[in-house]
Amino acid sequence: MASPLISGTPGQTHLLLGNEAIVRGAVEAGIQFISCYPGTPSSEVPDTFFRLAPEGAYTFEYSVNEKVALEIGGGATLAGALTLVTMKHVGVNVAADPLLTLAYTGAPGGLVLLSADDPGCHSSQNEQDNRIYARLAGLPCLEPATAQEAKDMTAAALALSRELGAPVLLRTTTRVNHLRGPVTLAEPLVLPAPVGFQKNASRFVPIPAFARPMHLRLLALLETLRDRADSSPFNTISGAGTVGVVASGISRAYLADALQENSLEGQVKVLDLGFTYPLPEKLIEIFMTGLSTLLVLEELEPVLETEIRALAQKLGLSLTIIGKMPGGKTPGHLPRFGEFSVGLVSAALRSVLGLPAKTVAACQADTTDANVCGPLANRPPNLCAGCPHRATYLAVRKVYGDAAIYSSDIGCYTLGILPPLRAADFLLCMGSSISAGSGVAKASSHLKNQDVIAFIGDSTFFHSGITGLVNALFNRHNLLVCILDNRTTAMTGHQPNPGVDKTNQGDNPVRVDIEKLVAGLGIEHFRKVNPLNHKATLKAIEELKGLTGVRVLLAEEPCPLFARRAYGKKQTQVAYVAESCGEKGDCGDCLDILACPAFYKDGGKVAIDPLLCSGCMLCLQLCPNIKARKGDTK
Repeated sequence: MASPLISGTPGQTHLLLGNEAIVRGAVEAGIQFISCYPGTPSSEVPDTFFRLAPEGAYTFEYSVNEKVALEIGGGATLAGALTLVTMKHVGVNVAADPLLTLAYTGAPGGLVLLSADDPGCHSSQNEQDNRIYARLAGLPCLEPATAQEAKDMTAAALALSRELGAPVLLRTTTRVNHLRGPVTLAEPLVLPAPVGFQKNASRFVPIPAFARPMHLRLLALLETLRDRADSSPFNTISGAGTVGVVASGISRAYLADALQENSLEGQVKVLDLGFTYPLPEKLIEIFMTGLSTLLVLEELEPVLETEIRALAQKLGLSLTIIGKMPGGKTPGHLPRFGEFSVGLVSAALRSVLGLPAKTVAACQADTTDANVCGPLANRPPNLCAGCPHRATYLAVRKVYGDAAIYSSDIGCYTLGILPPLRAADFLLCMGSSISAGSGVAKASSHLKNQDVIAFIGDSTFFHSGITGLVNALFNRHNLLVCILDNRTTAMTGHQPNPGVDKTNQGDNPVRVDIEKLVAGLGIEHFRKVNPLNHKATLKAIEELKGLTGVRVLLAEEPCPLFARRAYGKKQTQVAYVAESCGEKGDCGDCLDILACPAFYKDGGKVAIDPLLCSGCMLCLQLCPNIKARKGDTK
């Protein structure tokens, strides 16, 4: 059945995820090339393009990292293709080098960079505000607040980029990416085939002599875009009064709800900003004239607030501006961290209007109801049942213990930080575990028994871990590198990477073999194991511990969730705790050692949930009282 994202009829309305709406917007703009590195909250955008590739008239590819994705996208747009490059906010750090240069060279075919920011750190190591990259690079920036806007702004950003031959930043946040809302479809454009690269060294080769005039052209373009922002249909004024509110991104949706909730619609002057950079100064001047108080709503950094304060000062306007920054006797009302909410916006709104604060009672469990157990217990994130990473961590810690330093990386395996595994002592960024681990090893080489172990997943290794390994070898560092190869990019949704042999859509005929790659680097101390074979894994780690220099352990076993989907692997056996579990039936060592989520307590004894058990049989190798029930299959 054809997807409405590709073949939907114009005028139809569909309930779409924000990320799906972005896909439809790109299709409506006539998208020709998409590249990405997956990362939550952006992942559904490239995953949807990948899934629908057989239906779509575009080229799509997963790249090994964000820098490569933007460089490939940059090459595609230089050849005339309308291009979309997607990544999460921290990925833009990786892609920043080509990004700032593309702003100089331009994008002849059109190029939009989707930066999916993550206020609140739902799935990220920081909550940076990538609107600052728009200012740093000189990119026009659009910020949708609804699913409909996610579609419309994607199409508009691509059209604007193609028209001006300049890259555009589409900045979303987690709530926009993952909301669902009604989206009315429009007619997709069919663009002519890319014309191919047109040679023009003075435009496309930024040596200093050419880069200086490139910068001047960029500055002139930004002034042209300021006029566009002033007249953009994504920037609108509504309401009336002497109190005004400027809102951008998802804050606009919170504001709309807060106004309705407090019966204040039309009584407050509102400026909705969707095209947020360059700042629409003329429109803001019109908006601020006659105001006594202005509230600025934006998630994370006071980017707009700073610019609006400077504009008000330049214009000689006398009004109180309230937001995140303290101003005179006015304290900052809003936080520079985390997500906003309707309640937070409502409280700020009532404060600036001089209305009494609303008291909202916290939800309480009805403890008189026998069916209600009270507040839910906390559920810390945990490695899945049967995850091979748990087996690797267990074996490494058996050999190295608490004295070793464990350098971690970005992936499912970061969950090894929790007890009882405790296999993550520090983490910098994607692909850093080998490099940062090397630094720790070098700086502490004078200490006795200061072993350093770096953990890195297969996808992360291809992303940016290979260079760290090359550097470790070149500089003769002393550490053990554990490459946790679960045959997929599990954390972000089982996307393929260069090392997989299968994807959700079939075989990968050009697999990059990690074992051959490591051997090709000249690393002599190498062992390859299936981590679910506990005895063999322990033996390999003990052998590597007895050596010095760069040592590599490749722990290779598919993610059990992915294996069911891609390999058709069945769970052939369910483990259970025998009645003889411990002398008194209450040993519980397996629970304390493994912390497998398939384990639970039943009448004081440990039991195994057959619905969660993957049949990995690791627990059988650790405790003599855990047995396999013959004949039980799933």
